Amino acid sequence: MPKSEINGINLYYEEAGEGYPLIWSHEFAGDYRSWEAQMRFFSRRYRVITYSARGYSPSDIPTRLDDYTQEQAVDDVRGLMEHLGIEKAHIGGLSMGGNVALNFGLTYPDMARSLVVAGTGSGSTDPEAFRQTVNRVADGMRSGGMESMGDYSNSPTRVQLLNKDPRGYEEFRSQLMEHSNIGSAFTFQGIQGRRPSIFELEDKLRALNVPTLIMTGDEDDPCIETSVYMKRNIPNSGLVVIPRSGHAINLEEPDLFNSVVLDFLTAVESGAWTPRAYGNQSGSLV
Repeated sequence: MPKSEINGINLYYEEAGEGYPLIWSHEFAGDYRSWEAQMRFFSRRYRVITYSARGYSPSDIPTRLDDYTQEQAVDDVRGLMEHLGIEKAHIGGLSMGGNVALNFGLTYPDMARSLVVAGTGSGSTDPEAFRQTVNRVADGMRSGGMESMGDYSNSPTRVQLLNKDPRGYEEFRSQLMEHSNIGSAFTFQGIQGRRPSIFELEDKLRALNVPTLIMTGDEDDPCIETSVYMKRNIPNSGLVVIPRSGHAINLEEPDLFNSVVLDFLTAVESGAWTPRAYGNQSGSLV
């Protein structure tokens, strides 16, 4: 198993293909396996890397809450890049991983060729209520194990995967149930529960010049408003809304997801992805 010692822990990763590096960071309910459809597709022309975040087997599972922060998650990506000898890469992620990708770009813009920020922003509209839910769910995982997460995998933003791809949904759910309840509880509390709302990042977003693709499903209600907000504030960004889709858009619509991302990466690499041109707004009626 390929592992690297990063920031005091062993991080498991997989890579495939040759070419420019492309790194994927997974969501809370996923792990390195969540990106298999992207590994197969993009490894035809990229060096594609995915990993299990701290708290997710086969990576180490620290047993202190303070070992789980968004800042630490961002630095783990940097450490992985340094271990692999990568100076700059395309950085992408979904949900928790989308927050990691976004904040990696904010923290280490010189190391990011581009950002793919998908399904990102849950908890931003009402942070206090979100934190209360996070603490309750984390307590449930500690006391009741991963089986307490059954309702989470059948939420209003997850049923789309079940309806479209029952076999894929069962794979997603079974992999979620394999996760460490301790690692998952600390991840939920330490990362999701303490990260800033997207709406708190306005100044940082406006200063972000890394080419950024924002993606969301049109039925992923917690992330639609934040996706539009990021599009309005990141000068060099574009927004894609995938119809009739919930949260796990890379699993629900892998072909569409991959095609859109490939077009984005191609535009970035050819120099065709440039900051928004506002044109002459005088006399504009709409």
